Amino acid sequence: MNFGDLPKGAMRTITTLWMAAMLALAPQAAAAQDVAAADTVEVADASADVAATTEAADAGAGYTPLGPDMIKGQPEPGAIDFQPQYTDDGEFAYKMHTYLLVPVITVISLFVLGLLLWVVVRYRRAKNPVPSKTTHNTLIEVVWTLVPVLVLVAIAIPSITLLARQYETPPEDAVTIKAIGYQWYWGYAYPDNGGFEVISNMMPEEDAIAAGLPAQLAVDNRMVVPANTPLRIQTTGADVIHSFAVPSLWFKIDAVPGRLNERLLTIKEPGIYYGQCSELCGARHGYMPIAVEALPRDQWEAWVLSKGGTIGEEAEIAVEDAQSAEDAAEAGDAEGVAAANAAAAAE
Repeated sequence: MNFGDLPKGAMRTITTLWMAAMLALAPQAAAAQDVAAADTVEVADASADVAATTEAADAGAGYTPLGPDMIKGQPEPGAIDFQPQYTDDGEFAYKMHTYLLVPVITVISLFVLGLLLWVVVRYRRAKNPVPSKTTHNTLIEVVWTLVPVLVLVAIAIPSITLLARQYETPPEDAVTIKAIGYQWYWGYAYPDNGGFEVISNMMPEEDAIAAGLPAQLAVDNRMVVPANTPLRIQTTGADVIHSFAVPSLWFKIDAVPGRLNERLLTIKEPGIYYGQCSELCGARHGYMPIAVEALPRDQWEAWVLSKGGTIGEEAEIAVEDAQSAEDAAEAGDAEGVAAANAAAAAE
Protein backbone atom coordinates (compact mmCIF):
# COMPACT_ATOMS: atom_id res chain seq x y z
CA MET A 1 0.00 0.00 0.00
CA ASN A 2 1.38 3.42 -0.92
CA PHE A 3 0.98 5.94 1.91
CA GLY A 4 1.21 8.72 -0.63
CA ASP A 5 -2.21 7.75 -2.09
CA LEU A 6 -3.94 8.29 1.29
CA PRO A 7 -5.93 11.43 1.89
CA LYS A 8 -4.21 14.19 3.80
CA GLY A 9 -6.57 13.75 6.76
CA ALA A 10 -5.69 10.07 7.05
CA MET A 11 -1.97 10.80 6.87
CA ARG A 12 -2.33 13.41 9.59
CA THR A 13 -4.15 10.89 11.77
CA ILE A 14 -1.50 8.17 11.27
CA THR A 15 1.32 10.64 12.04
CA THR A 16 -0.42 11.80 15.20
CA LEU A 17 -0.95 8.22 16.39
CA TRP A 18 2.71 7.34 15.70
CA MET A 19 4.02 10.35 17.66
CA ALA A 20 1.68 9.54 20.54
CA ALA A 21 2.98 5.97 20.62
CA MET A 22 6.59 7.18 20.69
CA LEU A 23 5.86 9.63 23.49
CA ALA A 24 4.17 6.86 25.47
CA LEU A 25 7.12 4.48 25.05
CA ALA A 26 9.84 7.11 25.72
CA PRO A 27 9.64 7.01 29.60
CA GLN A 28 9.86 3.21 29.55
CA ALA A 29 12.97 3.35 27.33
CA ALA A 30 14.55 5.98 29.60
CA ALA A 31 13.74 3.88 32.66
CA ALA A 32 15.31 0.85 31.03
CA GLN A 33 18.46 2.89 30.32
CA ASP A 34 18.53 4.11 33.94
CA VAL A 35 18.23 0.54 35.18
CA ALA A 36 21.03 -0.56 32.89
CA ALA A 37 23.22 2.35 34.07
CA ALA A 38 22.44 1.59 37.70
CA ASP A 39 23.32 -2.06 37.15
CA THR A 40 26.61 -0.96 35.60
CA VAL A 41 27.38 1.31 38.56
CA GLU A 42 26.52 -1.47 41.01
CA VAL A 43 28.76 -3.88 39.15
CA ALA A 44 31.56 -1.30 39.15
CA ASP A 45 31.10 -0.64 42.88
CA ALA A 46 31.08 -4.36 43.58
CA SER A 47 34.23 -4.78 41.53
CA ALA A 48 35.89 -1.92 43.44
CA ASP A 49 34.86 -3.48 46.76
CA VAL A 50 36.23 -6.85 45.67
CA ALA A 51 39.46 -5.20 44.51
CA ALA A 52 39.81 -3.33 47.80
CA THR A 53 39.10 -6.47 49.78
CA THR A 54 41.58 -8.43 47.69
CA GLU A 55 44.23 -5.72 48.11
CA ALA A 56 43.73 -5.67 51.89
CA ALA A 57 43.86 -9.46 51.98
CA ASP A 58 47.03 -9.47 49.91
CA ALA A 59 48.56 -6.84 52.21
CA GLY A 60 47.57 -8.79 55.31
CA ALA A 61 48.85 -12.01 53.77
CA GLY A 62 52.37 -10.56 53.67
CA TYR A 63 52.44 -10.15 57.46
CA THR A 64 52.67 -13.06 59.85
CA PRO A 65 53.03 -12.28 63.60
CA LEU A 66 56.22 -13.69 65.05
CA GLY A 67 55.81 -16.64 67.40
CA PRO A 68 57.45 -17.52 70.73
CA ASP A 69 60.44 -19.02 68.90
CA MET A 70 61.44 -15.50 67.80
CA ILE A 71 61.68 -14.05 71.34
CA LYS A 72 65.22 -12.68 71.68
CA GLY A 73 65.08 -10.08 74.42
CA GLN A 74 63.46 -10.94 77.74
CA PRO A 75 64.41 -11.47 81.40
CA GLU A 76 65.73 -14.93 82.28
CA PRO A 77 65.28 -16.59 85.72
CA GLY A 78 68.50 -16.49 87.76
CA ALA A 79 70.40 -14.36 85.25
CA ILE A 80 72.89 -11.83 86.67
CA ASP A 81 74.36 -10.39 83.46
CA PHE A 82 72.94 -7.96 80.92
CA GLN A 83 70.52 -9.38 78.36
CA PRO A 84 72.05 -10.20 74.93
CA GLN A 85 72.23 -7.02 72.88
CA TYR A 86 70.75 -6.51 69.41
CA THR A 87 71.87 -2.96 68.61
CA ASP A 88 75.31 -1.51 67.85
CA ASP A 89 75.13 0.76 70.92
CA GLY A 90 74.14 -2.20 73.07
CA GLU A 91 77.06 -4.28 71.84
CA PHE A 92 79.47 -1.38 72.43
CA ALA A 93 78.13 -0.86 75.97
CA TYR A 94 78.24 -4.57 76.76
CA LYS A 95 81.87 -4.86 75.61
CA MET A 96 82.79 -1.78 77.64
CA HIS A 97 81.16 -3.30 80.71
CA THR A 98 82.64 -6.77 80.23
CA TYR A 99 86.16 -5.99 79.06
CA LEU A 100 86.86 -2.67 80.77
CA LEU A 101 84.69 -1.88 83.79
CA VAL A 102 84.52 -5.37 85.31
CA PRO A 103 88.32 -5.97 85.10
CA VAL A 104 89.11 -2.49 86.48
CA ILE A 105 86.62 -2.89 89.33
CA THR A 106 87.93 -6.38 90.10
CA VAL A 107 91.59 -5.33 90.16
CA ILE A 108 90.93 -2.28 92.35
CA SER A 109 88.76 -4.26 94.78
CA LEU A 110 91.37 -7.03 95.12
CA PHE A 111 94.18 -4.48 95.52
CA VAL A 112 92.34 -2.61 98.30
CA LEU A 113 91.45 -5.89 100.01
CA GLY A 114 95.11 -6.98 99.87
CA LEU A 115 96.26 -3.68 101.35
CA LEU A 116 93.77 -3.98 104.20
CA LEU A 117 94.87 -7.53 105.01
CA TRP A 118 98.56 -6.56 104.84
CA VAL A 119 98.02 -3.59 107.18
CA VAL A 120 96.02 -5.72 109.62
CA VAL A 121 98.75 -8.35 109.77
CA ARG A 122 101.88 -6.20 109.43
CA TYR A 123 100.90 -3.39 111.79
CA ARG A 124 98.99 -5.24 114.47
CA ARG A 125 99.74 -4.25 118.07
CA ALA A 126 101.64 -7.43 118.90
CA LYS A 127 103.99 -6.84 115.99
CA ASN A 128 104.40 -3.07 116.48
CA PRO A 129 104.12 -2.07 120.12
CA VAL A 130 105.50 1.37 119.19
CA PRO A 131 103.52 2.86 116.24
CA SER A 132 105.38 4.56 113.40
CA LYS A 133 105.20 8.36 113.34
CA THR A 134 105.77 8.72 109.57
CA THR A 135 103.45 11.43 108.23
CA HIS A 136 104.56 12.04 104.62
CA ASN A 137 105.82 9.92 101.74
CA THR A 138 106.23 11.81 98.48
CA LEU A 139 106.39 8.72 96.27
CA ILE A 140 103.21 7.20 97.72
CA GLU A 141 101.32 10.50 97.44
CA VAL A 142 102.32 10.89 93.78
CA VAL A 143 101.31 7.31 93.01
CA TRP A 144 97.92 7.45 94.71
CA THR A 145 97.17 10.68 92.84
CA LEU A 146 98.29 9.69 89.33
CA VAL A 147 96.96 6.12 89.25
CA PRO A 148 93.31 7.09 89.95
CA VAL A 149 93.57 9.87 87.36
CA LEU A 150 94.81 7.41 84.72
CA VAL A 151 92.07 4.94 85.64
CA LEU A 152 89.38 7.63 85.30
CA VAL A 153 90.75 8.74 81.92
CA ALA A 154 90.71 5.14 80.69
CA ILE A 155 87.05 4.85 81.71
CA ALA A 156 86.03 8.33 80.54
CA ILE A 157 87.05 7.95 76.87
CA PRO A 158 84.72 5.02 76.03
CA SER A 159 82.02 6.42 78.35
CA ILE A 160 81.89 9.73 76.46
CA THR A 161 81.95 7.82 73.17
CA LEU A 162 78.94 5.77 74.27
CA LEU A 163 77.06 8.90 75.36
CA ALA A 164 77.72 10.55 72.00
CA ARG A 165 76.51 7.45 70.15
CA GLN A 166 73.30 7.38 72.18
CA TYR A 167 72.51 11.00 71.27
CA GLU A 168 73.18 10.61 67.56
CA THR A 169 70.56 12.41 65.45
CA PRO A 170 68.29 10.12 63.39
CA PRO A 171 68.81 10.43 59.61
CA GLU A 172 66.23 12.19 57.46
CA ASP A 173 64.87 8.92 56.04
CA ALA A 174 64.41 7.29 59.47
CA VAL A 175 61.00 5.75 60.17
CA THR A 176 59.21 7.79 62.84
CA ILE A 177 57.30 5.96 65.57
CA LYS A 178 55.74 7.84 68.48
CA ALA A 179 55.38 5.96 71.78
CA ILE A 180 52.71 7.55 74.00
CA GLY A 181 52.49 6.58 77.66
CA TYR A 182 49.02 6.38 79.17
CA GLN A 183 47.83 5.30 82.62
CA TRP A 184 48.39 2.37 82.21
CA TYR A 185 49.12 1.21 78.69
CA TRP A 186 51.09 2.27 75.62
CA GLY A 187 50.03 3.75 72.29
CA TYR A 188 52.20 3.59 69.17
CA ALA A 189 51.53 6.15 66.41
CA TYR A 190 53.05 6.07 62.91
CA PRO A 191 53.02 9.68 61.62
CA ASP A 192 55.10 8.82 58.53
CA ASN A 193 52.63 6.12 57.48
CA GLY A 194 49.22 7.73 57.65
CA GLY A 195 49.15 8.66 61.33
CA PHE A 196 47.33 5.57 62.62
CA GLU A 197 47.81 4.52 66.26
CA VAL A 198 47.99 1.06 67.82
CA ILE A 199 46.93 0.63 71.47
CA SER A 200 48.94 -1.94 73.44
CA ASN A 201 47.66 -3.51 76.68
CA MET A 202 49.14 -6.31 78.73
CA MET A 203 47.76 -9.70 77.72
CA PRO A 204 45.91 -11.66 80.45
CA GLU A 205 48.28 -14.08 82.12
CA GLU A 206 46.35 -17.22 81.16
CA ASP A 207 46.16 -16.11 77.51
CA ALA A 208 49.89 -15.38 77.40
CA ILE A 209 50.81 -18.76 78.89
CA ALA A 210 48.45 -20.55 76.48
CA ALA A 211 50.17 -18.80 73.55
CA GLY A 212 53.64 -19.72 74.85
CA LEU A 213 54.49 -16.09 75.62
CA PRO A 214 55.98 -14.66 78.85
CA ALA A 215 53.33 -13.71 81.39
CA GLN A 216 53.12 -10.02 82.35
CA LEU A 217 55.31 -9.14 79.35
CA ALA A 218 53.15 -10.26 76.41
CA VAL A 219 50.74 -7.69 74.94
CA ASP A 220 47.74 -7.78 72.65
CA ASN A 221 49.30 -5.39 70.08
CA ARG A 222 53.07 -5.05 69.73
CA MET A 223 55.02 -2.08 68.48
CA VAL A 224 55.88 -3.39 64.99
CA VAL A 225 58.99 -1.91 63.38
CA PRO A 226 61.29 -2.73 60.45
CA ALA A 227 64.61 -4.41 61.28
CA ASN A 228 67.93 -3.05 59.96
CA THR A 229 66.26 0.35 59.46
CA PRO A 230 66.97 3.60 61.36
CA LEU A 231 64.03 4.40 63.60
CA ARG A 232 63.19 7.80 65.06
CA ILE A 233 61.56 6.82 68.37
CA GLN A 234 59.65 9.75 69.86
CA THR A 235 58.11 9.58 73.32
CA THR A 236 55.60 11.65 75.23
CA GLY A 237 53.22 11.17 78.15
CA ALA A 238 49.47 11.69 78.02
CA ASP A 239 49.05 12.12 81.79
CA VAL A 240 52.16 11.56 83.97
CA ILE A 241 55.83 10.75 83.34
CA HIS A 242 56.45 7.27 81.93
CA SER A 243 59.67 5.72 80.65
CA PHE A 244 60.07 3.60 77.51
CA ALA A 245 62.81 1.02 78.22
CA VAL A 246 63.87 -2.15 76.36
CA PRO A 247 67.05 -3.61 77.96
CA SER A 248 68.04 -5.93 75.08
CA LEU A 249 68.06 -2.93 72.72
CA TRP A 250 70.03 -0.72 75.15
CA PHE A 251 67.22 1.79 74.89
CA LYS A 252 65.59 3.94 77.56
CA ILE A 253 63.96 7.33 77.18
CA ASP A 254 61.43 9.19 79.34
CA ALA A 255 57.91 10.00 78.13
CA VAL A 256 57.07 13.41 79.61
CA PRO A 257 53.68 15.16 79.21
CA GLY A 258 53.96 18.27 77.04
CA ARG A 259 57.42 17.30 75.79
CA LEU A 260 58.58 15.27 72.79
CA ASN A 261 61.82 13.32 73.32
CA GLU A 262 63.42 11.32 70.55
CA ARG A 263 66.32 8.93 69.99
CA LEU A 264 67.76 6.88 67.17
CA LEU A 265 67.21 3.11 67.29
CA THR A 266 68.34 0.49 64.79
CA ILE A 267 67.48 -3.14 65.56
CA LYS A 268 69.96 -5.49 63.90
CA GLU A 269 67.75 -8.52 63.32
CA PRO A 270 64.08 -9.60 63.35
CA GLY A 271 62.68 -10.79 66.65
CA ILE A 272 60.56 -9.94 69.68
CA TYR A 273 62.10 -7.73 72.38
CA TYR A 274 60.43 -7.07 75.73
CA GLY A 275 60.70 -4.13 78.07
CA GLN A 276 58.67 -2.27 80.70
CA CYS A 277 57.80 1.21 81.86
CA SER A 278 60.74 2.27 84.03
CA GLU A 279 59.24 5.32 85.74
CA LEU A 280 56.89 4.96 88.72
CA CYS A 281 53.66 6.20 87.12
CA GLY A 282 50.88 5.06 89.43
CA ALA A 283 49.03 2.06 90.82
CA ARG A 284 49.40 -0.12 87.70
CA HIS A 285 52.95 0.92 86.83
CA GLY A 286 54.03 -2.73 86.87
CA TYR A 287 51.42 -3.63 84.23
CA MET A 288 52.78 -1.55 81.34
CA PRO A 289 54.95 -4.01 79.40
CA ILE A 290 56.57 -3.10 76.09
CA ALA A 291 56.77 -5.59 73.23
CA VAL A 292 58.75 -4.60 70.14
CA GLU A 293 58.36 -6.81 67.08
CA ALA A 294 61.08 -6.24 64.45
CA LEU A 295 60.27 -7.57 60.97
CA PRO A 296 61.95 -7.63 57.56
CA ARG A 297 61.08 -4.45 55.66
CA ASP A 298 58.61 -6.05 53.23
CA GLN A 299 56.67 -7.76 56.03
CA TRP A 300 56.58 -4.53 58.03
CA GLU A 301 55.17 -2.66 55.03
CA ALA A 302 52.51 -5.37 54.65
CA TRP A 303 51.61 -4.88 58.34
CA VAL A 304 51.32 -1.10 57.82
CA LEU A 305 48.96 -1.60 54.86
CA SER A 306 46.88 -4.08 56.85
CA LYS A 307 46.37 -1.34 59.46
CA GLY A 308 45.18 1.13 56.82
CA GLY A 309 48.48 2.98 56.70
CA THR A 310 50.46 4.25 53.73
CA ILE A 311 53.93 3.54 52.36
CA GLY A 312 56.43 5.55 50.33
CA GLU A 313 55.18 8.39 48.13
CA GLU A 314 51.59 8.07 49.36
CA ALA A 315 52.80 8.62 52.92
CA GLU A 316 54.86 11.65 51.86
CA ILE A 317 51.89 13.18 50.03
CA ALA A 318 49.65 12.64 53.05
CA VAL A 319 52.21 14.30 55.32
CA GLU A 320 52.60 17.24 52.91
CA ASP A 321 48.82 17.71 52.69
CA ALA A 322 48.51 17.65 56.47
CA GLN A 323 51.34 20.17 56.79
CA SER A 324 49.74 22.41 54.16
CA ALA A 325 46.44 22.36 56.04
CA GLU A 326 48.21 23.14 59.31
CA ASP A 327 50.16 26.03 57.76
CA ALA A 328 47.00 27.43 56.17
CA ALA A 329 45.14 27.17 59.47
CA GLU A 330 47.89 29.06 61.26
CA ALA A 331 47.77 31.77 58.58
CA GLY A 332 43.96 32.01 58.81
CA ASP A 333 43.53 30.97 55.16
CA ALA A 334 40.15 29.21 55.02
CA GLU A 335 40.43 28.57 51.28
CA GLY A 336 43.89 27.09 51.70
CA VAL A 337 42.61 24.76 54.41
CA ALA A 338 39.74 23.64 52.20
CA ALA A 339 42.07 23.08 49.23
CA ALA A 340 44.54 21.09 51.30
CA ASN A 341 41.78 18.97 52.78
CA ALA A 342 40.31 18.38 49.33
CA ALA A 343 43.74 17.30 48.03
CA ALA A 344 44.16 14.92 50.96
CA ALA A 345 40.68 13.47 50.37
CA ALA A 346 41.45 13.02 46.66
CA GLU A 347 44.59 11.07 47.49
